[in-house]
Amino acid sequence: MTEKTHSSLAIPARDAQDGHALPPRHREWRRAKIAVVIVLILLAIGALRTVVANMMQSRSVAQTTQQNAKQYVDVVTPKQTDGSAGVTVLPGTLRGYVESPIFARATGYLLHWYADIGARVQEGQLLAELDTPEIDQELAQAVAQRDQIQSSLGLAKSSYERWQQLRQRDAVSQQELDERQSTYSQDVANLAAAEANVKRLRQLESFKRIVAPFAGVVTQRNVDVGDLIDAGSGTSRALFALAQSDPLRVFVQLPQAYAQNIKVGEDVVVTQAELPGQQFHGRITHISGAIDVPTRSLQVEVTLRNPDGKLRPGAYVQVSLPSGARAQLTVPGNALLFRAEGPRVAVVDNDGIVHLHKVTIAQDLGQTLEIENGIEPNDRVIINPSDSIEDGDHVEVTRPQSQVQAKSKAAS
Repeated sequence: MTEKTHSSLAIPARDAQDGHALPPRHREWRRAKIAVVIVLILLAIGALRTVVANMMQSRSVAQTTQQNAKQYVDVVTPKQTDGSAGVTVLPGTLRGYVESPIFARATGYLLHWYADIGARVQEGQLLAELDTPEIDQELAQAVAQRDQIQSSLGLAKSSYERWQQLRQRDAVSQQELDERQSTYSQDVANLAAAEANVKRLRQLESFKRIVAPFAGVVTQRNVDVGDLIDAGSGTSRALFALAQSDPLRVFVQLPQAYAQNIKVGEDVVVTQAELPGQQFHGRITHISGAIDVPTRSLQVEVTLRNPDGKLRPGAYVQVSLPSGARAQLTVPGNALLFRAEGPRVAVVDNDGIVHLHKVTIAQDLGQTLEIENGIEPNDRVIINPSDSIEDGDHVEVTRPQSQVQAKSKAAS
């Protein structure tokens, strides 16, 4: 602007030499541009930071999701069994060689009993007596009827003999002789029937004496003096239970895998946990001819001598049977999967892929299983597998169970 312009606007003119001259316009524009650029740069940096933060968060979420989607499993390697043993140990049950409940054959009241539980009795020894008044009266009546019929038979016989003589002299007709003969024959039959009835009642009366059918030990006494005893075993209770404790029978359920390796006559060893250090030797006497379908096992019967009575019927024992076939590998019991197709185990390959193997269980030992076939010694078997695990699933294997156990032992 000129001085004239300034004066017209009442703006005093300034000398350029006093140092207070206005800055050039292009400098102001430059400062404004710099400020705008700085603001834009700050906005860009903020936007970039937000984008980077969102990308990192998305990547972290994706990694966390992928990490959570992985299945982590523990694996074990099957253990090799000792094939040199050649013996299979199985649970068994001791039973008396002969066991029988004793029922009453006659109805009456218990008069006396002579053997309590634990008593050893001989064959034919008296165990109890019954009071049978009804049977006694029936027997007396039957004897009287027999004597009556026997008297009638004597009269019919003499009459028949006389009429035979009269018929020889033609004093009577043949019809009358036949009638006397028929009466005599009928009385003979009646006497035989009466005699049979007397014998029946006497035999029934003899059942008032309850005797031991074989030598053994009384294991139960279920009656006392004065009890009403009903005849038969349908609704009545057993008076006594008797078992023969020498010899004993041992019943064993042998798995199908061992069924072809035993035979009658082989020696076995029987042990009982309550008698540590003692062994009892028996012999296989009977083998069932068929495999039990529900259990896939074969029933084996062992006869065992028990002269000192240390073993008692009903006890749980362990039976060592000779066995040529041995299961080669064992795995923990919690490695088994139950599927509709049969038992399976999950095996992981080197790529982390699951393969379900069908296995044949030779013997269930409780915490471990003896596997006859279906797995190899170097297979990595999953323990505690999920019920939803399927063939072809991808899993992540943690440290083998053997390493974990070795580390814990080293730390202890």
